[in-house]
Amino acid sequence: MTTQTYDYIIVGAGSAGCVLANRLSADSNNKVLLLETGGSDNSIFIKMPTALSIPMNTEKYAWQFNTEPEPFLDNRKMHCPRGKVLGGSSSINGMVYVRGHAKDFDEWQQHGAEGWDYQSCLPYFKKAEAFYLGGDQYRGEKGPLGVNNGNEMANPLYKAFIKAGQQAGYAQTGDYNAAQQEGFGPMHMTVKDGVRSSASREYLDPVKSRSNLTIVTGALAEKVLLEGKKASGVAYRIKGAKSQAYASKEVILSAGPIGSPHLLQLSGIGDSATLTNAGIEVNHHLPGVGQNLQDHLEFYFQYKCKQPITLNGKLGLISKALIGARWLFNRSGLGATNHFESCAFIRSKAGVEWPDIQYHFLPAAIRYDGKSAFAGHGFQVHVGHNKPKSRGAVTIKSADPTVAPNIQFNYLQHPDDIEGFRACVRLTREIIEQTAFDDYRDGEIQPGKEIQSDEQIDAFVRQAVESAYHPSCSCKMGEDEMAVVNSHTQVHGIEGLRVVDSSIFPTIPNGNLNAPTIMVAEKAADHILGQPLLNASQAKIAMTSQWQTVQRSSEI
Repeated sequence: MTTQTYDYIIVGAGSAGCVLANRLSADSNNKVLLLETGGSDNSIFIKMPTALSIPMNTEKYAWQFNTEPEPFLDNRKMHCPRGKVLGGSSSINGMVYVRGHAKDFDEWQQHGAEGWDYQSCLPYFKKAEAFYLGGDQYRGEKGPLGVNNGNEMANPLYKAFIKAGQQAGYAQTGDYNAAQQEGFGPMHMTVKDGVRSSASREYLDPVKSRSNLTIVTGALAEKVLLEGKKASGVAYRIKGAKSQAYASKEVILSAGPIGSPHLLQLSGIGDSATLTNAGIEVNHHLPGVGQNLQDHLEFYFQYKCKQPITLNGKLGLISKALIGARWLFNRSGLGATNHFESCAFIRSKAGVEWPDIQYHFLPAAIRYDGKSAFAGHGFQVHVGHNKPKSRGAVTIKSADPTVAPNIQFNYLQHPDDIEGFRACVRLTREIIEQTAFDDYRDGEIQPGKEIQSDEQIDAFVRQAVESAYHPSCSCKMGEDEMAVVNSHTQVHGIEGLRVVDSSIFPTIPNGNLNAPTIMVAEKAADHILGQPLLNASQAKIAMTSQWQTVQRSSEI
């Protein structure tokens, strides 16, 4: 058995782990070890944005988790892939860049995450970002993470979607990641120079040669080593060979919303009854570990298209070859975008203070995983109710670290979530029926015009919804009895141990999770290093003053 000592050990080279490896090793006095179960991200399918469905569904690059039968989704088992490669889920995701609404982070502070309000988080979003239109009080321009709009909405369907939203009485927003999230506008993606801008590419690749940074791939973490109530290191294995590494300062878990709570439980940290049932010795009773699990659901609203302008006409072998060749030679064209180039954020009903429904528009009628497409031309909008009240759990079931934990989201358990998806169906239909789509819309493919009543909508949703792949909140930050880490990301009751990834979100934001995960890691790095935090922003946010009485407003 090999043993070595470092200052910091980071478990997981995903969105958060890559950020931490970069920031912590910037001081040459810090000796840093980064452990990752997966391997290299040097694959054309990871680098080419349009190939996004491939790495997510490939065993080599992603843990292919499935949930337990979900009782409120007709007992369906839901796919829950997580990154298993350098860059983690930032190397397999859809590259959509959404920070979330400002109020989402104020909500974190209200849940006990002191210092994680919007004004405190905004400087770290900016620090991480290189926005293609330049920086201002909301956007960063000198950070590692490239953010752009793909092909500038060259397909007319993108702008038709925005126009339809305006015709339906909603506001337009030029930048949903700035002052005003609510409304219809262009969508942003983590793509730089036509290539996926993953955490590995932007944070890890530039610093791999640092002598004080050791990156070990193919390493399955088995448990955190404890000396009483202090974390001293990590036990891991590579191809069956056992190793141990010790940390003189801290162990940091960045294994994600499934991996981090599972690793804590493997280490005897968690609910004592849960650990005992799995045959694990209890080292520290912490009942919130694995609890509070949240995710976004979405379904596809699909329509036939009158004009042959959709991506459904680009799915043949010759078209794909031409797209690939253009991308290989100059990193441009349809290969350089994730194809989600317009979007919207709206409120599901009057009385909802900030948006809880999100749209991604796609000029194609095709499954997200690419496995099936409409035979003719079509377009779709992905829609989901993004502030769920249902809660689930990640629960260990074996002391064997190779045995996946039970994953149960309890999707649609809460009646408000069901009501939210009814609103998704009815509001989306109204939007697509606007005159902006008259030249394109040629009949509803899914759900189908016959789906009208609450009962019909509910049945359709139960069968049609899929995970938006945003699991989070399973090691929540706060000070209550179910909190796992404090506001400095330190595990309650264990010295020298932190969790830094999307598992520590107290509540799920209204949007995709890669941007806030990277932000959390940027801010956590300053906490870990004991550096002064960036000054809180004074930037204002724009919201409708009539939210209590109206569901939509054309002026915000």
